[in-house]
Amino acid sequence: MDEAPTMAMFPLGMVLLPTMVVPIHVFEPRYREMTKDCLDGGREFGVVLIERGSEVGGGDTRTHAGTVATIIDAQEFPDGRWSLLAGGTRRIQVSRWLTDDPYPRAEVQDWPDAGQSHRDDEEVAAQLSLLAGAWRRVLALQSELGTPGPPAGFEMPDDPATAVWKLAALSPMGPLDRQKLLVAENTAQRVGLLAEILADAEEIIRARIEMG
Repeated sequence: MDEAPTMAMFPLGMVLLPTMVVPIHVFEPRYREMTKDCLDGGREFGVVLIERGSEVGGGDTRTHAGTVATIIDAQEFPDGRWSLLAGGTRRIQVSRWLTDDPYPRAEVQDWPDAGQSHRDDEEVAAQLSLLAGAWRRVLALQSELGTPGPPAGFEMPDDPATAVWKLAALSPMGPLDRQKLLVAENTAQRVGLLAEILADAEEIIRARIEMG
């Protein structure tokens, strides 16, 4: 049986979703070395959520579900720190963690979504406009609290799976909710979860607005 490919890993206190673009500040020596190796190679590394512990120094407890990040832009500072812009591309599962020397690495496998029935596809297409409406309401309410909205010129992707990932990436939620979306079996399940998360967010934001 073929061995699972080995990938550099960057455990963080956040969840990176496919289509999500995030800035990452690299200051630990081991991740500086990882950054250089990634730039010399395929510009990819895995991101997983730290369930317990700290991002600094190791000794953390990590999830086994994550996302491949591709380095879009990298700027090195004179003192050796890096400023990265990375984009989430696809889901992965960790088969086995390897040594953290010189930096965290793991054997990983790509984790495509489980298949959906034709009926599921039809339901997703029907629910997507409702989901987009809930998302816009939440962002409109957030703007009343002074929270910035999505990038100017944002357009909903035509592909339902990509659209749901994009809505999730731009929705207000904590890392545990993002992790639930990441490990959902397929787009149909993800739509239901995101609808619940947005409904809860709308209720909380409305309460905050009423409280002044």
